[in-house]
Amino acid sequence: MSFPLLTVVAVVPAAGAIATAALPAAKRTAAKWLALLFSLVTFALALVVGFRFDPGSKSPYQFTESHAWISDFGVRYELGVDGIAVALIALTTLLIPFIILAGWHDADPLEEATPNRRWRPTQGFFALILAVEAMVVISFEATDVFVFYIFFEAMLIPMYFLIGGFGDRAGGDGEDEAASRRSYAAVKFLLYNLAGGLIMLAAVIGLYAVTADQLGTGTFSLQQIVEARAAGRLNIGTGTERLLFLGFFFAFAVKAPLWPLHTWLPGAMGESTSPVAVLITAVVDKVGTFAMLRFCLQLFPEASSWATPVILVLALISVLYGALLAVAQRDIKRLIAYASISHFGFIILGIFAMTSQGQGGATLYMVNHGISTAALMLVAGFLISRRGSRLIADYGGVQKVAPILAGTFLVGGLATLSLPGLAPFISEFLVLVGTFSRYPVIGIIATLGIVLAALYVLVLYQRTMTGPVKSEVTGMPDLRVRELVVVAPLIALLLFLGVYPKPLTDLVNPAVDHTLSVVDKKDPKPTVQVDAVPGGGRHGHAVHDQDVEAAK
Repeated sequence: MSFPLLTVVAVVPAAGAIATAALPAAKRTAAKWLALLFSLVTFALALVVGFRFDPGSKSPYQFTESHAWISDFGVRYELGVDGIAVALIALTTLLIPFIILAGWHDADPLEEATPNRRWRPTQGFFALILAVEAMVVISFEATDVFVFYIFFEAMLIPMYFLIGGFGDRAGGDGEDEAASRRSYAAVKFLLYNLAGGLIMLAAVIGLYAVTADQLGTGTFSLQQIVEARAAGRLNIGTGTERLLFLGFFFAFAVKAPLWPLHTWLPGAMGESTSPVAVLITAVVDKVGTFAMLRFCLQLFPEASSWATPVILVLALISVLYGALLAVAQRDIKRLIAYASISHFGFIILGIFAMTSQGQGGATLYMVNHGISTAALMLVAGFLISRRGSRLIADYGGVQKVAPILAGTFLVGGLATLSLPGLAPFISEFLVLVGTFSRYPVIGIIATLGIVLAALYVLVLYQRTMTGPVKSEVTGMPDLRVRELVVVAPLIALLLFLGVYPKPLTDLVNPAVDHTLSVVDKKDPKPTVQVDAVPGGGRHGHAVHDQDVEAAK
């Protein structure tokens, strides 16, 4: 039996969570270093997966593991990765060490322990982060629907405690009021995602019933279901398939988050510490968009095509609505949260454009959005921790007293607005090209999101970093060594992938082609327009057949 590499990648952070939580209360510094060590080992293992992965393989999934688990109900412990999963596992395991370093002091005990200012368990904070990492990684690896569902829901528990128990200390309110806001945001996050999960559970059970009826034995295996449909042994009725699709999609749309199921995100990110906010939007939320590609499209191809027009409209609303609300925000972290809603709209737009450019761009967008949002949010967190306020109006002239902080904040912001030369640009460009080639009107309207992104990012920078130096920021220190270690690699990645995205495109394109083949979608053929001229001749846009084939 081959070495269970995928299991090990998920088990290492889980073991790290247990080991960190088990340390005595006085061993706070040891807990931080232990959590960081486990996160780095996990990243190293993810690199092994990435380097050993063969994008040219004919098999849709590699490093597969399959073991009987709950045989009476057709549940198997099945894991496997395609290029999309490998890219997102690499993103997750890359960001976790930076999240840990950025949150190095976020759970330190407050200097004075009073009834209204309580001590915070450092070990618990870092253990919860590693637990989330383990569950996200195995969600990307699972090819059994039931296994995926278990970890898709289980990650809500540590996230609930990270949001509600370790919230942002900035804001100037009393501890009781801040705790009340954190509790509200955590409960709202949990209820929204639990509601989506319960609806998905009904669809998971329905899928099992359909496979048991037609195949003789119920199964949750993604590969078995896809192969049975391709061979004609499984024929889900149109009405049934659409209902099952809606059950899955609803849960993923809540997690993504897609308008109008997005309202939990601004509160959750605003009341969390900045590293936890990055964990939410750059790591956890990617499970929703990834699952749309892996499960919605491949399990329910007909229903996916049926629902595409409505989903594209909802994604377009997310793009514009998120950007417009970002422009209106006075809170730095909520601005970044609404910007993320707009970006997730672009991702979902690319997925359901059903073109290779759109889905390839959407996958790249997941990775690049994770890096750019992490860079911007973490630098914003460093800024907020110095001033003690999230309000944009409380800043001004920061670039004169902390130029490195201001410079990294600017690069993160420019990446967020998809400036050419930075990684998100190629992602957004491919999404828009892929959408326009099949749905030109939606593609044209979606470009307004780019204009609005430039507005909210540049206005944010202008109001916080330029102008006269406010007295409250006069003595603000620049980025420290630990903070530079967090930010510099992310900025370097944004620049590298902005000018050379080929490693990512080579990795994800075969998986995108496989998904489109399962859905039975092909890219629209290039149109050829030939204009007639007086005298019976033709000119203008005439193209030879061989040129058309070359263009294909």
